[in-house]
Amino acid sequence: MVDKRILEQVIQDQHNEIVALRSEKLCSRKEEEQVDLDCNMAQVVIGVHRSGKSSLCFNVLNKRTKNFAYANFDDERLAGLQTSDLNVVLEVLYKIYGDFKYLFLDEIQNVEGWHLFVNRLLRQRLHIVVTGSNAKLLSGELATHLTGRNDQIELFPFSFAEWCECKGVETKLITTKAEAQRRAAFDEYLKQGGFPELLHKKSRELYISNLMNSILKRDIEQRHNIRCVDAFEQLAHHLMNVAPTIVVEEDLATIVGVKSKHSINNYIRYLKEAYLLIEVKRYSKKSRMRVRAEKIYPIDVALMDSRPNAFVGDNLGWRLETVVCIELMRRNRYKFCDIYYYKSTGGYEADFVVCKDNVVREVYQVSYDITSEKTRKREIRGLLAASKETRCDNLYLITDFHREEVVVENKVIHILPAYEWLIE
Repeated sequence: MVDKRILEQVIQDQHNEIVALRSEKLCSRKEEEQVDLDCNMAQVVIGVHRSGKSSLCFNVLNKRTKNFAYANFDDERLAGLQTSDLNVVLEVLYKIYGDFKYLFLDEIQNVEGWHLFVNRLLRQRLHIVVTGSNAKLLSGELATHLTGRNDQIELFPFSFAEWCECKGVETKLITTKAEAQRRAAFDEYLKQGGFPELLHKKSRELYISNLMNSILKRDIEQRHNIRCVDAFEQLAHHLMNVAPTIVVEEDLATIVGVKSKHSINNYIRYLKEAYLLIEVKRYSKKSRMRVRAEKIYPIDVALMDSRPNAFVGDNLGWRLETVVCIELMRRNRYKFCDIYYYKSTGGYEADFVVCKDNVVREVYQVSYDITSEKTRKREIRGLLAASKETRCDNLYLITDFHREEVVVENKVIHILPAYEWLIE
């Protein structure tokens, strides 16, 4: 049984943190619109560690009501808390906060059996907001444990628009000076990435190294009892080094010295569950083709090189493609749109195809620099091939700084600089 005196001290300390937070200006996140506090289902915010889930939930609740209770279970003083202790937690919350209808449970997955507690509170008509970072709080487990009584909100690290807001970069003015500042800001964002705390950290490398190690060791290796730790970590770092890349299990097994292709598939699944990697499947009307040759991206460009022994160059083209991929996920996944990559039998490629149900809505090509006529023609040919097969005429080519509209084969192609498209 948990010591109630220690528990009261912890909850009171956390209450003081919430009070202090009210005097700070936090960045507004687009995903706040997805949180429905009037709903009788738990609002579950999931995503990679340190992506700003707690701040988002605080923003939503603070705008709605000052009278919400808060408990953060990612606190070493609460380590070892059992399901049977959660009712004592509730008792202490009522003692400190008084009567409340809204309850914010931060990193609740650290307590085994948490779902039983949440289900009971939902039956008592409390409005519950929950956050979680790792594979213990997956959509599959949510569906099982909360018996369909949850809305899932997926949070990525800062978008470029949010990053600009926090940095005080003007995004609406169209003056020469404002545009130059946005271009400079995007150059920095493309290299630094969108983890919120990197805005205030001196050492990006140390921060990302610690974050990566924490996720690999605590969230994945311990959770799944991985025996070949060296091979698993080598695979994780290799994929970050070469991403974006199409997964070929046989090649990866040879690289990291694992005999089983099944083990490689499991390792990649764990990395996706922990939100270190995100997948894009190949576009095809045939289901058997869509399950093959998935392409993977890191959840943030900071993971591509800010790690020990990464040994990668600037790779601005890959970084831009990754930024566009994550932005498309951010804009479309909650609308139940699917993102694919396109590759024709003739070898033509387009980076992203956005689908809703059975209809292709948009096709995107990403190229950092199209000043070379050869590069420009290649990218446009890929767009036209994808347009013809998907019957979609909303065609976009995202670049570093080019802006124009061209008509090729009676199709309009919108060529946009990333720093402009990202703040639309």
